[in-house]
Amino acid sequence: MTRPAEIAAGLPNLPGVYRMLNRSGEVLYVGKALDLRKRVSSYFQRSEALSPRVRLMVAQIAGIETTVTRSESEALLLENNLIKSLAPRYNILFRDDKSYPYLMLSGHAYPRLGFFRGNPDKQHRHFGPFPNAGAVRESMQLLQKVFRLRTCEDAVFAHRSRPCLLHQIHRCTAPCVGLISAADYAEDVKSAELFLNGQEDAVFDRLDERMSAAAQALRYEEAAVYRDQIGALRKVRERQYVSDESGRDADVIACGIAAGICCVNLVMIRGGHHLGDRNFFPQNADDATPAQILEAFIAQHYLLHPVPPQIIVGEAIAADALQNSLSERAGRRVHIGTNPIGDRRVWLQMAAKNAELGAGQRKVQHLGDAAKLAALQRGLQLPETVQRIECFDISHTQGEATVASCVVYDRGTMQNGEYRRFNMQDVVPGDDYGAMREVLTRRYRRVVAGEGKMPDLVMIDGGQGQLGVAIEVLTELGLSEVPLLGVAKGASRKPGMEQLLMPGRNGAFRLPADDPGLHLIQQIRDEAHRFAIEGHRARRARARSTSPLEGIPGVGAKRRQRLLARFGGLRGLVAAGVEELTQVEGISRALAERIYDALH
Repeated sequence: MTRPAEIAAGLPNLPGVYRMLNRSGEVLYVGKALDLRKRVSSYFQRSEALSPRVRLMVAQIAGIETTVTRSESEALLLENNLIKSLAPRYNILFRDDKSYPYLMLSGHAYPRLGFFRGNPDKQHRHFGPFPNAGAVRESMQLLQKVFRLRTCEDAVFAHRSRPCLLHQIHRCTAPCVGLISAADYAEDVKSAELFLNGQEDAVFDRLDERMSAAAQALRYEEAAVYRDQIGALRKVRERQYVSDESGRDADVIACGIAAGICCVNLVMIRGGHHLGDRNFFPQNADDATPAQILEAFIAQHYLLHPVPPQIIVGEAIAADALQNSLSERAGRRVHIGTNPIGDRRVWLQMAAKNAELGAGQRKVQHLGDAAKLAALQRGLQLPETVQRIECFDISHTQGEATVASCVVYDRGTMQNGEYRRFNMQDVVPGDDYGAMREVLTRRYRRVVAGEGKMPDLVMIDGGQGQLGVAIEVLTELGLSEVPLLGVAKGASRKPGMEQLLMPGRNGAFRLPADDPGLHLIQQIRDEAHRFAIEGHRARRARARSTSPLEGIPGVGAKRRQRLLARFGGLRGLVAAGVEELTQVEGISRALAERIYDALH
């Protein structure tokens, strides 16, 4: 068998991506290189120069795969696509799959101010992105107060006969009922657009001109409105603790580490205004330097999100390849600054402080989570190796739209990305035991086949009956060694009075109401309950908004309309027999029997 060092020696002196594999073929690490032979060979030369974590990885390498690329920037793009898809255990990983929200001005004759999440299109004007939905809503409230633009949906706007409450509290000029001309409304929209683009002085000039014109024409009430708008904008400028006269868009990124916990803080500056910030916590970054963490964040984050023209960081990173790759992706020049001056240095200092605070807060949270898990291990007499907990719950309304949830607690926190919902397919409505059997079978059949992670503890929201089903399913799948815990609400159904059941223990037992281990059980159980209810409500809403006739072959829109009109609605249709159905125009006996069978 060829040794990894020999494979490295035979690689070309070209740019590309390499993948380190263990004996079972699992990808341990994905990296890029300007020279594949030099970079990969460096892992097998002076081991004392490698960090302990890298030495541990090298000891597991059994194979190396490479892909040659045309440039280092192309290698960077491929590297991060592979990191996102493979999630290797020795790469720094950032989980950031959620899209960012935008503030939108629609393309209507009277544009609507709205909240938008997704890929911006050319039909409307979009501003942002914002780091969170709260920042968008805050900006919308400000623009409503100053420019009084409409926020109502088109269906509401088209059918108003009198002004709504927003007009009465001076947050809308009521274009829906013609209380403002199209030209004046367009002026307000233009001012709002200039403000969002950071051109505040131009907005002040426009408002001042309109105020003077109104005063000269003796329209003093109108002039007073413009005066109040100018005053409100001045207050906004005074509150704007971060601003940039150039009005350029920029992202400011800093890394903070506290007691081994790493936090990356991203500050968004758009149109010269601070839109807010957001914290990110990487995985597999235990012995990485701040520069390595920032490089990984920039490469992975902007693979999914829009790239501003300027990125400011506080560490000396290898910026050239990143700049080239991001510039190609954005279709314009992207500059990464590592030694800012003036306002940009203030931004960076603020981001660095936020990153340190974020890391400290996460450390306190982890200490609390670790104490809860240790208490749970003691209370349930479980070994310290119990880290990964999966919890199941069933939700339905009198048997309708049954949905099961599986939530995952691992590495000291809830792992939202690993949550799963299951729509029950082969269960009698209202059969909770059957639903539990189906969800556990579907979940752990895949785990046994090697398609998922094995849990250290399985929690069931239910009593002895549900626990008995879980024991049967796991035994059938050869997983009888996995600990099981049933959580029943108890007679009073009050928090703290939960009855706990485990195989091998005589009867139910309880943990003290103030026990941290019980608090962890409640947290995981409640999250499973919430996730199941959300899925059930969504499935029920879809079912109730769909006619049962729509899934019957041969019954189109016209025949549905005739059937419902003939029998006065769905209830009368269900009560009708086959002979009655055949009396409806276009319904043959064969089709009538098909309809009857489908409805019964």
